[in-house]
Amino acid sequence: MTRFSAAIFDFGDTLFYSPSGADVLVDAGLERSTADRLWDEIWRASKTAEELAKGRDLGEKRHREAWLSLFERAESYVPGAAQLLYERVMNHDRWLPYPDAAPVLAELHDRRVRVGVLSNIPSSLQRVFELHGLAQYVDAYTESYRHGRMKPDPELFRIACRDLDVVPAGALMVGDSHVADGAAVVTGMTTLILPSVFAGEERGLEHVLRLCF
Repeated sequence: MTRFSAAIFDFGDTLFYSPSGADVLVDAGLERSTADRLWDEIWRASKTAEELAKGRDLGEKRHREAWLSLFERAESYVPGAAQLLYERVMNHDRWLPYPDAAPVLAELHDRRVRVGVLSNIPSSLQRVFELHGLAQYVDAYTESYRHGRMKPDPELFRIACRDLDVVPAGALMVGDSHVADGAAVVTGMTTLILPSVFAGEERGLEHVLRLCF
């Protein structure tokens, strides 16, 4: 069985999950079934190649503009919804780790497997990990805004490997998006794409331990 000296994780919908935009819309007065449908539509759209190509995670201004544009879909249902969703969902300090994130990261650390976080993100993630006591398990953060590149750009995966001092073949990429994270295979990395789960459920991160380590 292949053994890897590093595991590189996506942030959003892989290690952490966001507050529910549907809950925000319900709190603002929208009926639950409509809110669930609308939020699912928005979130799925946010992961498309078309949206990623807008470069929203190259800086905070572009991030705000791109997400407010996506959230405009809710304005006809709830006036002011775009700004409300941006403030309550896209503030990464509000995001929470999946229940299996801490034990898996801790186990990798104990096994001396280097851990990286590779994210399309407009600002630093270290504070978020510190808030939840997880920073001690992360050896490097590779963030799109720092490098002027976003996944699925293969060079960003290579940079993540260099940040951990590992060749691509020696690292496992773990993510949720076949579009963004799946591009790691172009660099020679083995890639694990996790299926969706409901917010707050076990993410399936134990597969990282079972698969390779």
